[in-house]
Amino acid sequence: MLVDELDARLVGLLTAEPRVGVLEASRRLRVARGTVQARLDRLQARGVITGYGPDIDPAALGYGVTAFVTLEIRQAGGHDRVAEGLTSIAEVLEVHTITGAGDMLCRVVARTNADLQRVIDAIVDATGVVRASTVIALDTPLRYRVLPLVRAAATGP
Repeated sequence: MLVDELDARLVGLLTAEPRVGVLEASRRLRVARGTVQARLDRLQARGVITGYGPDIDPAALGYGVTAFVTLEIRQAGGHDRVAEGLTSIAEVLEVHTITGAGDMLCRVVARTNADLQRVIDAIVDATGVVRASTVIALDTPLRYRVLPLVRAAATGP
């Protein structure tokens, strides 16, 4: 098992209060400071915890439009070349290679619908992109989350 109940409680605490220190976490979890530090080190080494950066809301930065863009790419150049080209577009937040009708799926943001056209044009200009199909997200009733997954992993199947 990659995580146990204490790990899940620790991740839950860090999710709720990312700036909590190791000493305070040990007090709240009622375990030794060394235990918390060892757990954090182990979770990082295994790749469970990948960072402590702030969560940013693009809308608060003026990027109120979220869209998902499915790309068809030229197979000769490969996915890596396209992904590398997409890194220069700040509004491209994520890129995944996928199965199905397209080859890659991007989560992008824009300031307005008209600005989204500019972002899509930049994406289509990336080397290796043949075609793009876009859907605009109207709302986000469930934001990205992992805490329920961590809890489920801790309890097992």
